[in-house]
Amino acid sequence: MGCGSCGTGKPNGCKSNGGCSTGGCNRLNVHDWLLNLPFSDPESSCKVVEVSFKQGSRKEFFRNTTLQFFEKGDYVSVEGVSGFDVGEISLTGELVRIQMKKKGVDEGNPEMKKILRRSTERDLESFNISKAREKEMLARSRAMARVLNLQMKLSEVEVQADGKKATFFYTADDRVDFRELIKQYASDFKVKVEMRQIGIRQEAAKVGGIGSCGRELCCSTWLHDFKSVNTTAARYQNLSINQTKLSGQCGRLKCCLNYELDTYLDALQHFPDYADQLDTVMGTAYLIKKDIFKNLMWYVLPNNTKHYPLTIQRVKEIKRLNQQGQKVDELQPVEVTSSKPKEVEPAFVDVVGQISLRSLERNDKKRKDQQRNDRRSSQPQGPRPQGNREQGNRPNQHQGQKPQGNREQGGRPPQQGPRPAQGQRNQGPRPERNRPAQGGPRPQGNKEQTGEQGAKPQE
Repeated sequence: MGCGSCGTGKPNGCKSNGGCSTGGCNRLNVHDWLLNLPFSDPESSCKVVEVSFKQGSRKEFFRNTTLQFFEKGDYVSVEGVSGFDVGEISLTGELVRIQMKKKGVDEGNPEMKKILRRSTERDLESFNISKAREKEMLARSRAMARVLNLQMKLSEVEVQADGKKATFFYTADDRVDFRELIKQYASDFKVKVEMRQIGIRQEAAKVGGIGSCGRELCCSTWLHDFKSVNTTAARYQNLSINQTKLSGQCGRLKCCLNYELDTYLDALQHFPDYADQLDTVMGTAYLIKKDIFKNLMWYVLPNNTKHYPLTIQRVKEIKRLNQQGQKVDELQPVEVTSSKPKEVEPAFVDVVGQISLRSLERNDKKRKDQQRNDRRSSQPQGPRPQGNREQGNRPNQHQGQKPQGNREQGGRPPQQGPRPAQGQRNQGPRPERNRPAQGGPRPQGNKEQTGEQGAKPQE
C-alpha cells in the first residue's frame, strides 16, 4: 500500500513509488487512521504536529502557529539552534495528542518550538549540502577521538539544515572527559558542537539492520520503549541459556523475549509449585522441564538417562503422598506420541530397461536427413565443375554404352537411390586407356554384357 498522503503521482515522502512497507522511511512510522474522519468542532483540533528528522531516527513536536494544512511527507522549516532546521511531517491531527500524552509532553508548553514555513527551494538546497557533510564528519571525528585515546564510540552525526550546529551521538561505558575533543571539533568543522550520549539499544535503532528472524529490527521500525530483559524470561519459556542465540545485534538480550512471556506465565499458573523433586522407591526424581503446550512435566531418575513425562494430576498426587511420608513405587509416565504424521518413505522402483531410446534415435535420424536436404537445396543450380558433376548432367555421346566404375546398370534416372560415397566417385576425366572409342570395340578386360548391337572385341 502506498503513501496516500505523501502527495499525488509519485509519493514525495517515501520516494519508493508507493511502497512504504520497507526501507528507511518506515522507521518508527505511524499510520494516521483518523485522517479522513470529520470533526464537529474544528477549533478544538490539535495545533501541534510531529516532525521526524534523519529518516525517523529522531522525532519532535512543533507548534503550528500559522494553522497551515500539512500532509504527511511534507518538508517544513522549523526553529533550530541559532538558525533553522528542515524536517518531514510524520503525524498530524488527533493522533499527535495521543503521542504527546504517551511521551509526557504538554500541549500548552510555551517553550515548544514553532514551524516557520513550508520549506523552500533554498532551504532544501542548504539541507542537502549539510546532509552531504555528515559521512565525512563522522569519519574525521572518529579519528580525532582515537588520537585522544577516549573510550567512546561515535555512532552518528546529525548536522542542522543551515550548517550551524552538529550533534554527535556516542556510546560509552564510563564517564568520558571530551572537553578537548569538543574544542577540536568546533575549530575543525566550524559548527556548534553538541555531544549526546545514547544507549547500546538506541545505537542499534539508529544504525538499523536485519534480525535473526529475517525482518528489520523492531527498534528501527516501531519499538521506542525499551524494557529490561533478563535471563528469567528465557527460563520461563524453557529456552537454553545461550548468550550467542539470545543476544541481538546490540549485544544485549533480545527484546522479543518479552513478547510471549505473559502467555507463558498465564499457562504456568496451572502447574504445581515446589515440584522440583519427587521421592520414589527408585530414588529422587528431578524436574528438568515443563511442557505447557501438552501440560506435561518431565523428570529424570538418578543413575538413569531416561526421561519420564508426567501429567499435572500425577505430579500433584505424588507430591501429596510425599507430604504424608510415602514414596511411590513408580512414576507412571504417559506415552508421548508425536502429533506430526510420519512421512511414508517412497518405495524403490527398478526402471532399468524400461526406457527405450528408439524414439531418440528416430528423431536423430530425421534431423540428419533434414540437414542433408537443406545442404542440397542451398547449393547453386548452375553447371558444376567437371570433377564434381552429378549423374543428371552427363553428356549423351556415350549412349548405348555402359559407363565404367561403380555405377549401377541400366538406365535409372538421376537422383534416385542413395548417392555414392565421396570416396567412391570418379573425379576428373577418365584415362584414355579405359575410355572406348565411338563405334569401335571395347578394350580387352573391361567387357560387359550390355545387349548392344556393336561388335565385341576378339579374345
